[in-house]
Amino acid sequence: MTMVASYRQLAGYNRWANAQLYAAALALPQEIYARPIGVFFGSLPATLNHLLATDRIWLKRLNGAGEAPDRLDAILFDDRVALARARIAEDQRIIALIDGYDDAALTGPIAYSNMSGQPQRQPLADILAHLFNHQTHHRGQAHACLSLLTGTAPPSFDLVLYQRGFPAADLKAALASVGP
Repeated sequence: MTMVASYRQLAGYNRWANAQLYAAALALPQEIYARPIGVFFGSLPATLNHLLATDRIWLKRLNGAGEAPDRLDAILFDDRVALARARIAEDQRIIALIDGYDDAALTGPIAYSNMSGQPQRQPLADILAHLFNHQTHHRGQAHACLSLLTGTAPPSFDLVLYQRGFPAADLKAALASVGP
């Protein structure tokens, strides 16, 4: 597998895992979904917002497009349906971004400023590895949130399930069941 093919797989997996996560989150009653539970960002919605915020920050750094918050703990959407729709759109942006690269592009350096304004420079492949690892890390926290909030085992986000063709949750149906 080429390097860019590996990142394309991770982009597809990212969308698939987020569909699993958001379908489970949308199935919760609102009062349970919003409950503070003492995780790093305080709650499931705050964790989900952090993931969206950081993806927007990285995509803005990589292609100059879209809005990017100036805080890692920004609450971009209080409404979980709006948050889920934004997540779907962001996952598509990530896939389109990766589809625009080839192996040569991945080895090239990218210059950007971190959240403190300090200039940084590193290979694109390293940035993308961080982007997907960061998603996995905080999705794991969100998975723990679902366990704590429901007392049951949430859906698995294992990469191997995606690789084996396990169908994604029907996020559009989950959105329709919650509201407009």
